[in-house]
Amino acid sequence: MAPYRFSVITIFPELFKPFCKTGVFGRGVSNRLLSVSTINPRDFTTDNYHSVDDEPFGGGSGMVFTPLPLYKAIQKSKKSTPGPVVFLTPAGTPLTHARVVSLSKLDGITLLCGRYEGIDQRIVDLFVDEEISIGDYVLSGGEPAAIVLMDAIARQCSGVVKEAASVENDSFFDGLLDHPHYTRPAEFNRKKVPQVLLSGDHKRIQKWRMKMKLVETLTKRPDLLLTARLSPEQKKMLTEIREELRKGSPADK
Repeated sequence: MAPYRFSVITIFPELFKPFCKTGVFGRGVSNRLLSVSTINPRDFTTDNYHSVDDEPFGGGSGMVFTPLPLYKAIQKSKKSTPGPVVFLTPAGTPLTHARVVSLSKLDGITLLCGRYEGIDQRIVDLFVDEEISIGDYVLSGGEPAAIVLMDAIARQCSGVVKEAASVENDSFFDGLLDHPHYTRPAEFNRKKVPQVLLSGDHKRIQKWRMKMKLVETLTKRPDLLLTARLSPEQKKMLTEIREELRKGSPADK
């Protein structure tokens, strides 16, 4: 099976080296399930300073990525990496689990990391296939956002996460948030682990976990319930949870 190919266009390729050697993503790279290459736009400049930015037309503060180095970097990426060119930008479409899953089904992706005040709009208009945002805030560059997207995609690639059930139990996999998790000791700072988790009754435990996924989603991200595909059992359970919360009863039992 060919590895999923990530090609990252960045003026700071050194930011990706430790990430590609660490944790789940690092194991994916070492097991040749993932492939990562970086392309530095500075390699396509001709001046002594390897400049990739210039003052914006119309004036204003800050500098802007010039188009030619980015164009050449994109062309180089396309020779070896299939899939779309994705520009990481606050102006992009908010990243969702569904989009991560769909991107993971491709053979690869080129990630374009901006810096400064932005990149020349002609690059976006002519060569970018998709703009993605990881949140409504501004970073110093697209590199952290690219790492977030790479990690999310990698988790969906076959074999990268050893236990498939671990991915299937992630938040958002079924449209809901994950349930709370507990480990030893059974009591910490006078707060005890829910008794059901110590019962050894797997049927009761699974039912509790399903309920707590609904509780977590209802109390923290109720907007997700508008699109979540709930089974009849989950719908009934959600109605009971709402009634418990209305009465002020603890819903985590």
